[in-house]
Amino acid sequence: MNRNTVSPSPMFLRRSSLLFAVLAILPLGGCASWQKPALSVQETSSPELLSADQIDPAMRERILREVGQDVQERALRDEVKQHPDNVDAAIRLTKALVAQKRPHEAVEVLDSVLVAAPANVRALNAKGVILDIEGRHDAAQALYRRALENEPGNQMVQHNFNLSLAFNGKSEQPRLARSQ
Repeated sequence: MNRNTVSPSPMFLRRSSLLFAVLAILPLGGCASWQKPALSVQETSSPELLSADQIDPAMRERILREVGQDVQERALRDEVKQHPDNVDAAIRLTKALVAQKRPHEAVEVLDSVLVAAPANVRALNAKGVILDIEGRHDAAQALYRRALENEPGNQMVQHNFNLSLAFNGKSEQPRLARSQ
């Protein structure tokens, strides 16, 4: 059989190899430009990053707020750990945790305070509020009752108790009348 085959000329092979090399090198040219600085492997400190002009001002504010919350939370946790009966620090930490939608952790903080100071009206009230937020109204009302036994004239606790009853569709106004 007679086959007609055409073999590429050596000139064509050289041109196609040259074209292939040029096409392979061109995309890499942008990575190794003489005028552009090379990528840096040095770390940039957080304060330098936070003041960088390239960061959107709203994003910078969110970063600062998150970093500040984390530092504040750690400080409050340390304070509560060192002084378990420090109700002020526990309530500030509880507020921060609830704002971050972490009510279970807030309840744990208040439980540790109530172990050290079981009759503390503020801690009982704060835990009751968190339980109400979670929809656990019966448990919250039990805490409000305990707080009102310790301090019957506390209007804040009485108000929260009445709200909890309303959320739960109950009413105990006549039984626990406000003291004047």
